[in-house]
Amino acid sequence: MESYDVIIIGAGMAGLLTAYYLQQEGKDVLILEAKEIASGQTGRTTAKITSQHGLKYTELTDKIGSETAYLYAKANEEAVGQYEELIKKESIDCHFERVSSYLYTRDNNRVSDLKREADLAFLYDINAYFTKETELSFEVAGAVCFENQAQFDADSFVERLVSKLNIKENSKAVKISGNKVITEQNVMRKQYKADHIVVTTHYPFKNIPGFYFLRQHQERSYVAALSGCEKVKGMYYGIDKDSISLRQKGNFLLFGSSSRRTGEHTCADSYHKLLEQIKIYYPHAKVEDLWSAQDCMPHDGIPFIGRYSVFTPHLYVATGFQKWGMSTSMVAAQILRDKICNRKNEYSKVFSPWRLPIRAGWRNFWKDTMVSIKGLYRGIWKGKILKEVPCCTHLGCGLHFNREEQVWECSCHGSRFDKEGNVRDNPAKKKLNKVTK
Repeated sequence: MESYDVIIIGAGMAGLLTAYYLQQEGKDVLILEAKEIASGQTGRTTAKITSQHGLKYTELTDKIGSETAYLYAKANEEAVGQYEELIKKESIDCHFERVSSYLYTRDNNRVSDLKREADLAFLYDINAYFTKETELSFEVAGAVCFENQAQFDADSFVERLVSKLNIKENSKAVKISGNKVITEQNVMRKQYKADHIVVTTHYPFKNIPGFYFLRQHQERSYVAALSGCEKVKGMYYGIDKDSISLRQKGNFLLFGSSSRRTGEHTCADSYHKLLEQIKIYYPHAKVEDLWSAQDCMPHDGIPFIGRYSVFTPHLYVATGFQKWGMSTSMVAAQILRDKICNRKNEYSKVFSPWRLPIRAGWRNFWKDTMVSIKGLYRGIWKGKILKEVPCCTHLGCGLHFNREEQVWECSCHGSRFDKEGNVRDNPAKKKLNKVTK
């Protein structure tokens, strides 16, 4: 049996960065990846590295408190600089660029929300200010500018970083037992042993202990790469309903919109809505590519980074990054490295999977609980009794068919399956037994 100091499950940005920093500490690290490197959400990222996470500082200040909001801001601000330091140290050519990030509204009634967000961000030591001036081709009622944020080519960054790491692709972890990881490859099983195990699989696949399926849900968002547009300097994210996000990537403008909870509104024609919005904002643009991504949304708005549970001192997790996977992956790598190396980290309490108060996310908890109850009922009635729909192999919820993307989706916890029943997105590990479409 192969033995290592640390085994990391999942070769996305969080797993790769964690492995890199642990190797810098002299640890013998193995990364196990079920498919290919960066084949999950990292491969679909718009690659914004920023501490501007929507109206995050208003939300955290009101629900949890100013100390938590300040530390959240500081951790993500430092993450931008840590990327820059790593890129310089390893001489990685990935078009890293410092730019401003803007949070905007076209609704005059929401200007006060942005002004408060700007004031709080500035209070928490971010170079932030309110403005009505942007480089967008359309007018805005107001915007919050965070200066000195960053964007880069994530593919080029990953390609260089993985050359320094020990990674086994097509090695799907199916079970964690004590300090052992059991993988499956072409129906052949293999065991690995480690002093520490880190789960960075986007959505944790081990249900108990941890119970992460009760503490977050998943959402999908849609992106297009456009050509023939005037270049935009900076990154833009709207707070209004049906607003858009923008950032330049070389000669292409990345245009994002149409978020929805996975498994809900599966007949909503999300790509069609995206294309209709493109016609409104950039009528002469050419659509070069379309894709979608999936994000884990924790109930209280803070990622889970740290020990998987109080009962598993050797097991760690990083999940719940919302739509801000680049900066949060770096935050996770720093916290996990320090925990495994028995060092204090000033941010570990903020991102602890076992943090209090629970009340900060209780509304979302009850909302998600009701969705799960409906999903389980659908699984029993329409799945097991009427045999009209397949049941998710994660916890048995009834699936919904997304005709636009030709996949089955679970509204309970966000698993997705193709028409042949193969798992497209976790937490499900097993393929569907029977597909009716």
